[in-house]
Amino acid sequence: MRAASVTRRTAETDVSVSVNLDGSGKAEIATGIGFLDHMLELFARHALFDLTVKIDGDLHVDQHHSVEDCGIALGEAFRKALGDKRGIHRYADLHLPMDETLTRVALDISGRPFLVFRSAFARDKIGTFDTELVREWFQAFAINAGITLHVETLYGENSHHIAESCFKGLARALRTAVAVDPREGERVPSTKGSL
Repeated sequence: MRAASVTRRTAETDVSVSVNLDGSGKAEIATGIGFLDHMLELFARHALFDLTVKIDGDLHVDQHHSVEDCGIALGEAFRKALGDKRGIHRYADLHLPMDETLTRVALDISGRPFLVFRSAFARDKIGTFDTELVREWFQAFAINAGITLHVETLYGENSHHIAESCFKGLARALRTAVAVDPREGERVPSTKGSL
């Protein structure tokens, strides 16, 4: 079973994350941030990952530390759950429509973390959630998961739809990239022999 758990405790947050890459999309999310809960629930559902996230953060300051530390811990758990990456597809890309919005996501589970994030938001907030924190979560996740990740919203107007298309796009791309390729067998999908 490709699963892992990570606990991250700092003076700002206490984060516990568990992920099962071969799950059915079940999610138990309690971050204290309603919009982030929604994004993580749909992320789990569309990736078909079983996901548990519990965060006790310094929300009296703002949401930044909780969002960033969530991305860090989930990225670490994802990397651990993948193990040596034998037999996976490794690459994936797709275009994710969300009503008037279209977002392109391409990724490589490479061990070389990098993020290109080109999604602009028309508003500073979605409810009480700062839209600039979407990029912060993606940055933290990509770096700690060890993936090369490109996210670009080609067009869109509604900030909620833009954010949701980014999270759903990542989920669907990861679902494809972590899937076991029967043609690979037990090989690591790299000429180097490791990722």
